[in-house]
Amino acid sequence: MLSYIVRRLAAGVVLLFVISGIAYATMFLSGGDIARRLLGQMATEDQVAAKAGELGLDQPLVTRYFDWLGSALGGDFGRSWFTGEPVAQALENRLPVTLTLVIGTTLVVAVVSVLLGTAAAVRRGWLDRTVQLLSVAGYALPGFWIALLLALVVAVELGWFPATGYVPFSLSVAGWLSTITLPIAALSIGAVASTTQQVRGAMIDVLRQDYIRTLRSRGLPRRRVLLRHALRNASGPGLTVLALQFIGLMGGAVFVEQIFALPGIGLLAVNATTRGDIPMVMGVVVVTVVLVTVVNLLIDIAVGFLNPKARVR
Repeated sequence: MLSYIVRRLAAGVVLLFVISGIAYATMFLSGGDIARRLLGQMATEDQVAAKAGELGLDQPLVTRYFDWLGSALGGDFGRSWFTGEPVAQALENRLPVTLTLVIGTTLVVAVVSVLLGTAAAVRRGWLDRTVQLLSVAGYALPGFWIALLLALVVAVELGWFPATGYVPFSLSVAGWLSTITLPIAALSIGAVASTTQQVRGAMIDVLRQDYIRTLRSRGLPRRRVLLRHALRNASGPGLTVLALQFIGLMGGAVFVEQIFALPGIGLLAVNATTRGDIPMVMGVVVVTVVLVTVVNLLIDIAVGFLNPKARVR
């Protein structure tokens, strides 16, 4: 298991370097005259040249990247070119909001999908058809449309939850729950739909195996067969889809944060990309890649624990 984890960590480190390098080059090569954009069209050529020298834009791209990389490895991602705010501080302030949404949604999706997928695979009949119909409907509806509908109906019309804003957990648990309920619900519907279908299909395949019939013929309780044998062997595909959902949720959180006015890194990334704030964009890219790598590692460890054959891949 240790060598299995080391291989996954090494792959994550390589992925981080590759993606950060591509992102850095893309932002600079497509950014045009960055110093001119920062100072405005009324700036003189001398002012633009001085600004370019201040930001190190007069250095080769490879030199700039490795200078940034060395500082980033030391925890210094620089400062925003537009606000002067340290990138690390901006991420520290906004990351908990996005993590709350993504982790909360992942937990909801895991629990609901396992329950619905297992019930549909075991019961079949009308329950199976209903789950499949709801899954298709939930997958087809756009996430931003669901978020808008929840905000207008549940928050504005019914007044059950606040339509916008975020209350930190440290200030009020009730307020925190009230501000994240609708965003998590908006993110969960589409994710539950696709994950449920995967769990259902995996469970049906496992329940058709000969060893499941053998266990039942030996008189083992049905619940024990489902929980200790069928569900464990069917969990691999479900966990893999859950990891992919986490990546998708990082992107989907952008729309939800905008609709519900949540101060997360999704909104920060959109604003930074629009303005060409490269230090802020790179900070968001690194944090996102690290989160995705960690989640994939945890999923791989879980799959390897449940299915030892996966460790040798």
